[in-house]
Amino acid sequence: MTIFGDEYSFLMAQMKENKITAFGTAPVFLTAISTILGAILFLRFGIAVGTLGYLGVFFIIILGHLVTIPTALAISEIATNQKVEGGGEYFLISRSFGLNIGATIGVALFFSQAISVAFYVIAFTEAFQPMIHWFYDNFGIILPKRAISLTAMGILSLLILTKGANMGVKALYIIVGILFFSLAMFFVGKTGYVPEKTSMWLLFEFRNSDDFFIIFAIIFPAFTGMTAGVGLSGDLKKPGKSIPLGTITATMSGLIVYMFITWKLASSASPEDLISDQLIMSRIAWMGWLIIPMGLAASTISSAIGSVMVAPRTLQALALDSTFPSEKVNRVMAKGKRFTNEPFNAAVITCLIAFVFVAMGDVDAVAKIISMFFMVTYGTLCLISFLYHFGSDPSYRPKFKSRWYISLVGFVMSVWLMFKMNTPYAFLAIVLMIGLYNLIAYYNRDRKGLQFIFKGALFQLNRTIQVYLQQSVSIRSQQAWRPSVVCLSKDSQIRSDAFHLLNWIAYKHGFGTYIHLMEGYYSRASHQDSVQILQDLKDKFGKLSTNVYLDTLISPSYTSAIAQIIQLPGISGMENNMIMFEYERGDTASLQRIIENVQLVKAGNYDTLILESSGKPMNYKNGIHVWLRSADYDNDNMMILLSYIMTAHPDWRKGKIKIFSIVNKDDAARIKEEMFRMMETGRIPVSRTNIEVIPHDENVSSKKVINKYSATAGLTMIGFNAERLRHSGPDVFSGYDELGNILFVNASNPKDIQ
Repeated sequence: MTIFGDEYSFLMAQMKENKITAFGTAPVFLTAISTILGAILFLRFGIAVGTLGYLGVFFIIILGHLVTIPTALAISEIATNQKVEGGGEYFLISRSFGLNIGATIGVALFFSQAISVAFYVIAFTEAFQPMIHWFYDNFGIILPKRAISLTAMGILSLLILTKGANMGVKALYIIVGILFFSLAMFFVGKTGYVPEKTSMWLLFEFRNSDDFFIIFAIIFPAFTGMTAGVGLSGDLKKPGKSIPLGTITATMSGLIVYMFITWKLASSASPEDLISDQLIMSRIAWMGWLIIPMGLAASTISSAIGSVMVAPRTLQALALDSTFPSEKVNRVMAKGKRFTNEPFNAAVITCLIAFVFVAMGDVDAVAKIISMFFMVTYGTLCLISFLYHFGSDPSYRPKFKSRWYISLVGFVMSVWLMFKMNTPYAFLAIVLMIGLYNLIAYYNRDRKGLQFIFKGALFQLNRTIQVYLQQSVSIRSQQAWRPSVVCLSKDSQIRSDAFHLLNWIAYKHGFGTYIHLMEGYYSRASHQDSVQILQDLKDKFGKLSTNVYLDTLISPSYTSAIAQIIQLPGISGMENNMIMFEYERGDTASLQRIIENVQLVKAGNYDTLILESSGKPMNYKNGIHVWLRSADYDNDNMMILLSYIMTAHPDWRKGKIKIFSIVNKDDAARIKEEMFRMMETGRIPVSRTNIEVIPHDENVSSKKVINKYSATAGLTMIGFNAERLRHSGPDVFSGYDELGNILFVNASNPKDIQ
């Protein structure tokens, strides 16, 4: 827990209470699109098209978006898996990778955002180029660009420090309107230029391929900025909705706009003119002498506003997490304005850094520094998404889902392009990041470090290796609950329902060990028989795509076998936490034997599953029915989580989870709403139409109701109470003759749906 953890939570709660977090999706989109369609668009795209031709720039756009689109999808995914507070990208990275890694990238991200302010202000002065020439031609006066840029930086600082983010968002609406108006005038504008090649398809040429990555390094910053709106996360009404919608829409809009701009430039001016005039768009647009400088000014100042709003929030979040070695420094940087928590002190520091780089005045040098650190951030976000997919943690249930291979492409492309753009800068960025991490880790030894990054991925990799090699390695279990099931059966060669159920659980999120019981004493002969039976089981189930570990156990009795199993270490890298029994409907002897040993399992604090095989064919399309009852409510969450885990298997791809609850008539409406809310907040993919609350009728038994509603279900899950089982025995499991296979569930303790 950071020293500002309680203060952070208090401030967030206070902001919500005072309805300060009032922004919707529009500010996310506007902040992102205004940063995407920025200075590079007006000042460098003509040079790029003139140098490489349409096809060359087309490849640059595609290559750049192989980084930005996966990043937009990754950040949308991560943002919908957790409660997003202030700090934007830093918050998502630090809560996914741990505070030390998050702080390392967060510091680099903050400097990139602060330096970006300077970059856009410097570019803003280019809009005054016609005015500078006019003063010189008419009065012989040379207006220094730094005088304009420093003045602009001063005005921007004054506005953001006095008015805060509300001013910035209001200004964005006006400025983005000017930006899109200038682009519209650019597209309707015409020139006298006629391409020598009359076929439009011949415009698709690729010139000077040796200069491709030189131009790419200049152009790539044009595509960045799609995550700029994420920095407003702490000021959004619904960040889980606004961040994906605003970010992805801005990214795809930018891609389309750049495609059309490239075509317009290639068809409207000669390569020589495109290269020689950085404001070539002003010669193409209608009234371009006025409109394009206005558009350039709008794009650069809107980007600067976006960056100067986001950077202080990143710094404030870093300080709230006690990133810096001095408690006093953290407290000063974390302090915000009363009631609104507007990061005033962090904004002052941001503006001072920006002033230093504005004084430098070198756009290209500043752009190279920004690109490297943004690449690090984008690569990290894609890596987080990939590792979460690979780790298959059941607590990772984002409402918006990307694909692991898209995230992997984004990560690989980010690293590769860093070195292709500027190898010395790439090495320097990596060295700085390593040094910064070691410094932060030194002052925060108690926080999670590098090992936290690969926890889920290593856990999943360990599971796969253990299943393949069938070896046992003891490592600590993870914090998030996931089932690690041992199934004991003596009828493996007769029926396979229990194995299939175990395979569904172990397919993606859980772990499964299937043990065939051989009752008797251990001897050479029984050992040889066990080896042969194990091989038969491998042959029988080997054709299935399975992560289930197979084994045999020789034991004098059923009870002794259970006593041995509950003391065995788990082969998955975590301790076993669940025992599964199975019997055939009507086999009262087997059921009685299971009942007699349930208390033994409970003594080891294991969850208990009892599968009743009906012998009926299973219809997966009819889904899994989960029955919740007040008499055994401790089982509810575990049944819901198990159903979610099992439906990850391809067998259930056409089936849905249906949840039923028998309640008092007066409580029906309230309980149904609570169930809707639980599914939504827990990100369990159960639609409202598949949740049914059934008023209790004293004249109709609950078993009769279950038989009526779930007669055709693929699998029915019903909870049972261990104490009631002790007194009622087999009657607990009887009376469900209309159903197919039934999984009776008893949780040793309630599970949380996180």
